[in-house]
Amino acid sequence: MALYQVVSQGVTGTSMPSFSALPDEDRWALAFFAGTLSYDAGMRERGGQLWKHDGAARKEFADLAAVTTVTEAAAAGRIGPDAARDLTAFLRSQPEVATATGNAGGLTLSRTRLGESLAAIRQGDKPTATRLALSAYLDGFEPLEPSLGARNKALLTEVENGMLAYRSAIANGTLAHAEAAAQKLDYLFAEVERELGGESADPLTTFLGSLTILLREGLEALLIVVGMVAFLKKANRPDVLRYVHGGWIAALATGGLTWAVATYFVNISGASREVTEGLSSLFAALVLLSVGLWMHQKSAAGRWQAYLKEKLSSAMSKRSAWALFGLSFLAVYREVFETVLFYSALSADGNGDALLGGLGLGVVLLAVLAWVMLRTSARMPIGKFFSISSILVAVLAVVLAGKGVAGLQEAGWLGASPIAAPRIELLGMYPSTETVVAQIIVLLIAVSGFAMNGYRGRRLPPA
Repeated sequence: MALYQVVSQGVTGTSMPSFSALPDEDRWALAFFAGTLSYDAGMRERGGQLWKHDGAARKEFADLAAVTTVTEAAAAGRIGPDAARDLTAFLRSQPEVATATGNAGGLTLSRTRLGESLAAIRQGDKPTATRLALSAYLDGFEPLEPSLGARNKALLTEVENGMLAYRSAIANGTLAHAEAAAQKLDYLFAEVERELGGESADPLTTFLGSLTILLREGLEALLIVVGMVAFLKKANRPDVLRYVHGGWIAALATGGLTWAVATYFVNISGASREVTEGLSSLFAALVLLSVGLWMHQKSAAGRWQAYLKEKLSSAMSKRSAWALFGLSFLAVYREVFETVLFYSALSADGNGDALLGGLGLGVVLLAVLAWVMLRTSARMPIGKFFSISSILVAVLAVVLAGKGVAGLQEAGWLGASPIAAPRIELLGMYPSTETVVAQIIVLLIAVSGFAMNGYRGRRLPPA
């Protein structure tokens, strides 16, 4: 890229003039040729072997945009200086392999699909324009999200909102609206190129990214699992407790397997990721909403002691125990599924010690939080415990409803109508009509259920 710019613009104050009159193809050809002059045939041959047999090397130069913007020094920090030198030598002599072997993607693909989408909307073909817009996000930009999110979360949010606005303009706006949204996306893509094409993140950035990712993704799962553990301890059911522990342990193991598959065997498509997160979030929201209403009903009736003695003292059915296993597994795996992708992106920066340090501190903080929650719940009167827990569970259901709808929107399963609202991912709040409506519906159901439980509880005789 730097050589292309010099060829195109010249160097002021030197004998190097601008060759902007040359066709673009010739300027790129000259830039690549000049870029090969500092490498020999042996380096190119070794680089060709790396390209054939090293998956990590191919990921480092996943498309032609990466070949033109990733410097040898930046690549050396991730795959080692010798490998970076040899790969650079090979790819500058044969840049076409970055697209000929099926590695075309990233921002190059996003820009291509965006241009094709605009052409379709100009011809009045909205379905094709929408399909191409989804491809621009899911096939081009979405695989870059973990890397960008680890470096610049605000820019990632801007691009996601921009893609949402563009799809909304196709569905509900005019051609002028779609062109304006596409122009903004093109500007944002340039910002992403500058962010990802620069030097590797420094160790402090990697450490903070590792810590915040784990805390952000782990908090929801922790609240759900600790809530179930506290519930079963209150009910004196250690025999069922092992199902809950088995669920989250299996989720962590499956998450590790997911990481291995995504790293060494196949790429998890953007659509698959968003659909998995969306559907699992909505399912968990429904389960939590029903559990919250049930817990509040017992709490409002003031009959927890009798209920626990009469119902939970008897053998819990295998189906109920496995349901707890499933909820524990689902709550943890949906977070692990995204976390492993972010950590894979962070690991590419080469700051292994900082990455592990952030991970270790995050695990410690989550463990301390879990201990505090369990100690607090153990000392809390049983009626108050279940009353507070029911409210917390309902709040989590509202959060997951918003996240679930947002995931299905990004996968193209649901439409998106942007609104002027803040984006607070921790609360599941996204700036679209559909996510807000989904959260309002769940919230109304919870509030109505709580009000009805309170009314019925007041009419019952004391236990």
